[in-house]
Amino acid sequence: MYTVDLNCDMGESFGAYKMGRDEEILDYITSANIACGFHAGDPSTMRKTVRLALEKNVGIGAHPGFQDLTGFGRRNMDISPQEAYDLVVYQIGALDAFVKSEGGKLQHVKPHGALYNMAAKNERLSEAIAEAIYKVDPELVLFGLAGGELFKAGEKVGLRSASEVFSDRTYQEDGTLTSRREPNALIKDHEMAVNQVIRMVKEGKVKSTQGGDVSIKANTICIHGDGPSALDFAKYISKALRNANINVAKISDYLN
Repeated sequence: MYTVDLNCDMGESFGAYKMGRDEEILDYITSANIACGFHAGDPSTMRKTVRLALEKNVGIGAHPGFQDLTGFGRRNMDISPQEAYDLVVYQIGALDAFVKSEGGKLQHVKPHGALYNMAAKNERLSEAIAEAIYKVDPELVLFGLAGGELFKAGEKVGLRSASEVFSDRTYQEDGTLTSRREPNALIKDHEMAVNQVIRMVKEGKVKSTQGGDVSIKANTICIHGDGPSALDFAKYISKALRNANINVAKISDYLN
């Protein structure tokens, strides 16, 4: 039987707003990427989200991003590898403190938005991020885009690296995600999104927007928690994966 992790970005609001939906989505995922206050989130939301994830036995990950609340961390920034190292260490440390104070253990790190996408293509940036994670805690798992530089950098530095695929995003022929600026970047049909995921898991392939197949490895599947139908999709994909004989488990339980 195939096994995958199902992850979702969490704690991206402020105060109590959206916390109710996050709490419900946590029932259907195995790993949560929690915003660390730079691109989204705040201390109270971080604490509440960590507590909920622990209550539901969901793996907790730091979700560091650019310090860009207005752009939600999705705008590219011209930063050096050293600056990337520093902002990743800082944000991991902030979330890890909440996790430890609640009696838990941090499972993984997944960079957010533009930082994630830039690192997927930039070797020096990805190496700085991987080094930051390793020096904080070499037992942490790094989530990186399947086939991208960040995933490779994690393996190179000695981290357990999870190859991540996206349920609701389209792909380019080089294996990168279609830019959100493009009209065909998002897959809004639930059945189409799930069929893409099942093929990535079982066949190791995804069809690009150019029409050809791209080889891909799926250790963890990202769903997004900020859309109007996020909860419905979380329920739908969780059930569909199991119906397709794909086991869903948090990444730390099976990734060697």
